[in-house]
Amino acid sequence: MKTYQKTIHLPAFPRGFHLITEKLLVEFPEIKNIETGIFHVFIQHTSAGLTINENADPTVRKDFETFINDLIPEHYNKFIHDYEGSDDMPAHIKSSFFGSSVQIPIQNGRLLLGTWQGIYLCEFRNYGGSRKLILSAFGN
Repeated sequence: MKTYQKTIHLPAFPRGFHLITEKLLVEFPEIKNIETGIFHVFIQHTSAGLTINENADPTVRKDFETFINDLIPEHYNKFIHDYEGSDDMPAHIKSSFFGSSVQIPIQNGRLLLGTWQGIYLCEFRNYGGSRKLILSAFGN
């Protein structure tokens, strides 16, 4: 079994949902060495998340942002954890809602994402800064 792991840093992204699939593939070419396996992406932050969804139409990402902000509003007067600003606690809840990792099957050195699927960085902070991701791939 082959196992690869690497830590990468993404630059700061504005608040919203951002396709990072190509960036991950460029940063982690070791995927090409695996015939059958799994690619795992983990974000080491509690105010951003990862998900897989539509990779073609950017309005999908805008609608994600609109809906999640309506669902978990920034100015909710019952939050008490606001040491880092009004977007702090909502960002933590959104991060738990979306999750901190994704897994994609690998076959013949390629990710088996669907035709219209891409990996999103979900940035929930107004000024989240650089984000650290742990990329792992394993298989035969």
